[in-house]
Amino acid sequence: MESNDLKIFQAVAREGSITKAAQALNYVQSNVTARIQFLEAELKLPLFRRTNRGMILTAAGENLLHYADQIIDLLAEALRTTQGSDVPAGALRIGCIETAAAYDLLPVIKKYQSHYPEVQFLLQTGETHHLLQKVLTGEVDGAFVYGPIHESHIEYLPIFEDELVLISERNRAEANIEELLALPMLFFDVGCTHRARAELILKEKGISSYEVREFGTMEVIINGVSAGLGVSLLPRSSVLNAEKAGKIASYALPEQYRRLEVGFIYRAGQIYSAALAALLELVQPLHRS
Repeated sequence: MESNDLKIFQAVAREGSITKAAQALNYVQSNVTARIQFLEAELKLPLFRRTNRGMILTAAGENLLHYADQIIDLLAEALRTTQGSDVPAGALRIGCIETAAAYDLLPVIKKYQSHYPEVQFLLQTGETHHLLQKVLTGEVDGAFVYGPIHESHIEYLPIFEDELVLISERNRAEANIEELLALPMLFFDVGCTHRARAELILKEKGISSYEVREFGTMEVIINGVSAGLGVSLLPRSSVLNAEKAGKIASYALPEQYRRLEVGFIYRAGQIYSAALAALLELVQPLHRS
């Protein structure tokens, strides 16, 4: 399997058409068709479904595209590093839990981009488990997640700590935690660290029946709590502005559930690009402080 064949396959997958892929690559159409047929023969699987709407990836094609993207990115990175440039440049794909992306890490990102304007900083948000998988598969170069993380093939660098608090609408400020936990709970999707922590608290208090409502973003969760749709657990740093504005009230959790640690993960043993090395250098002082 040649890297050039993967680039042709990637182009057809992106364009959805042999003709458009040939134009984008400046190849003759027959050559593109022949290389796709060669790949399918080599793998003994169809990579595309030919329809009147164009070329649509099969399940095997989706899987190959996932790895083709990584291989092509790694080849480009190898070329950059082989050429000997120590100046951070190119794409840097970083994952981040949404709560940290919205508040704590914005100054870090701003400082990084001001120092290294040649780097294209690509930020993806998600929950910790999902981001860990993306780091392991190479879909992102590293990620800011809730830790600590104990995983083979992963380096974990603790960055800072926060406090997890329970929040409710303002007019429930006199309620106790048990009363608040009986209300619907607003969280991100399955895998959310705060949701898992809430379930541990409920179990400790003997509450087996509860309602969870899934909301897509932190802003929507805070607004939903403010509107009286339920309660949630979020880092104190991410709700300070809403509390100061009188939108919500916050409550301290039992001590064993309060601590949140945010750290940076990246694959162990990899050859770091200059862009990633510069980011690691930038977050080291945060770790030491």
